[in-house]
Amino acid sequence: MAGVESSSGDVIVFTPKASKAPPATTVGVLGWFRQNLFYSWFSTLVTFVALYLIFITLAALYQWGIADAVWDAESRRQCLDASPDGACWAGIVTWFNAIMYGRYPHEEQWRVNLGFIILFLWMAPMWFPRLKGKISIGIMLVALYPFLAGYLFAGGERGWFMQFMVILAVTAFINTWLNIFLSLATGRTLGEWIIGLTGFADKHERLHKYPILGFTAIVFAIVYVFLNDWTVVGVSTNLWGGLFLTLVIAGVAIVAALPGGVALALARRSDMPVIRIFAITFIELFRSVPLITVLFMAVTMMPLFLPADVQLNKLVQVIIGICLFAAAYMAEVVRGGLQAVPNGQYEAAKAMGLTYSKSMTLIILPQALKLMIPNIVGNFIGLLKDTTLVSIIGLYDMLLMLKATGQNPIWIGLHIEPLMFGAFVYFILCFAMSQYSQSLEKKLKTTR
Repeated sequence: MAGVESSSGDVIVFTPKASKAPPATTVGVLGWFRQNLFYSWFSTLVTFVALYLIFITLAALYQWGIADAVWDAESRRQCLDASPDGACWAGIVTWFNAIMYGRYPHEEQWRVNLGFIILFLWMAPMWFPRLKGKISIGIMLVALYPFLAGYLFAGGERGWFMQFMVILAVTAFINTWLNIFLSLATGRTLGEWIIGLTGFADKHERLHKYPILGFTAIVFAIVYVFLNDWTVVGVSTNLWGGLFLTLVIAGVAIVAALPGGVALALARRSDMPVIRIFAITFIELFRSVPLITVLFMAVTMMPLFLPADVQLNKLVQVIIGICLFAAAYMAEVVRGGLQAVPNGQYEAAKAMGLTYSKSMTLIILPQALKLMIPNIVGNFIGLLKDTTLVSIIGLYDMLLMLKATGQNPIWIGLHIEPLMFGAFVYFILCFAMSQYSQSLEKKLKTTR
């Protein structure tokens, strides 16, 4: 409030008016609708046409897929007799087990479930925002879980090396969850708790590893006592199939693609001509041919380059081919990320006296990988969908099992429902990867 004196001596007081609220049609939900859907007569027309098309599409899908659908039937003929115009989901229900596991023995499918439950629980710490040691947990997951999952899925007799790695993987899994519980309960990691309990907190940091290693050895010994004689029945990879096989192939390829791509990208930028030429040749060769060609070559030509006493089953050959193919494409993504890092970062690393390996691991690659998250996840999503090509060479992945549903004499002609179910499953998997990518981008603030 302010006042001035007039010529007559009276004081005139100026009272500012309160700011008026913006119109209700410009803010909130109404404002968003007006700005994005009803901005002009043309946008309004497009909005109503789109809403009409969406309505009739969803109404038709609801009528076909839910209202008139048949969920309980023993054959395709019974579905048609019960509802000629509705979906026959009874075939999917009947074949659901085969779609998920392929021809994997029913009494052994608990091993597949257990393997994926362990994977989920091992990855769960990555989603705890305040948990320490996520990098070490991720390294142990990538390094040890394949041995545990491989034995769970394949089974059979295991040699001393496989036995050691399986027990070590179980030990690491137990330590991971002990670390989670202690971090959430006390705010200290498992390592800090062990160091404090053993009285090594006041000693030099170089000595802190010994009580941790001792505790790990104790857990390893306990696990060894319980799992030393534990065996499971062998299951041939020829019986693997369905969504289980799809996830195995995609998972191994995704895990191998990123480090392989990083190595190839760095090799392509190397100052050593031999390494650079090899990397360029490898990348351009695999990027110039379609994946189906690589798969056929892996199945038919790879055995010719192996010793006579070395025989790989078809699944291993396919995984090797897909991994090499994915690494070649990932190399170009990584190379683009490396080029996006300003030259000043390279010069600063050299000015600090860092070696090439340290400058890459500590300065360059963290920035490059941060910028590459959208492209990396996009490659992973494409790789997941590309695994459907393995059905062409005779592996019973989910797509081939879905096709087999409609080729069964009892369910002959059932094609639309299996493919729609498969599309829904792939959408869920790809959408989950996309959402995780976006959340990771927001967390790391990748925008420049």
